[in-house]
Amino acid sequence: MSGLGEAADARRVYAISGADRIAFLQGLITTDARKLAEGPLYAALLTPQGKYLADFLLVAQGEAVLLDIHADLADAVVRRLAMYRLRADVAIAPTDLRVRRGLGAAPEGAVADPRHPALGWRAYGGEAGGAPQIDWDAIRVAHVIPETGIELVSGETYILEAGFERLHGVDFRKGCYVGQEVTARMKHKTELRKGLARVTVEGAAPVGTIIEAEGKEAGILYTQAGGAGIAWLRFDRAGGEMHAGDAVVRLVAG
Repeated sequence: MSGLGEAADARRVYAISGADRIAFLQGLITTDARKLAEGPLYAALLTPQGKYLADFLLVAQGEAVLLDIHADLADAVVRRLAMYRLRADVAIAPTDLRVRRGLGAAPEGAVADPRHPALGWRAYGGEAGGAPQIDWDAIRVAHVIPETGIELVSGETYILEAGFERLHGVDFRKGCYVGQEVTARMKHKTELRKGLARVTVEGAAPVGTIIEAEGKEAGILYTQAGGAGIAWLRFDRAGGEMHAGDAVVRLVAG
């Protein structure tokens, strides 16, 4: 099942420039913007209450940082960034760049997707798209990689429940950013009792179908591919045979 973010041409690319661009990003995003010199970053913006607003990739390019973001979130994120800009020497401008992605040998200038090696490479130029034979949903399901607008719901998702630590999307040593206090508390003072996990799926159900276990709500079923799926689960209720509509769902151990 495809979702909002599965087509690379559903992305927009902005250029963040100015002498203060790294310091500006550093105070807002969940990863360490100072590490952009080492390679691309996966990051998110959070609410002050620590909930996910948007996720995106950041790529250093000359004297600018490229912001690679899903089109449905782009306008709101750019407005929010502009609100935080104040007197900083930062400019945020749309570009004509489009996103290509693929697996295997990467074209010149491409960068590795920082979330997981299975996601291959991304390139920025005049053409969009990716190899049509690649089942990106199956790759995401196999590695429990959430997608914008599907498993990642603006204003609702907590990034640690969505696996951002495993996907290099949060840095606990970088210092303060919006939503940092709640995220750090979830990391250090609580045990995650809810989160995304891989499940087997016999049958099929629409994205967003409630999962029930012994008559109690146990989670939500999202992307499905090849008899498996990504589900958000309450781990205390996730065990044995569960049901999402007419589909039978079981948690994959480990």
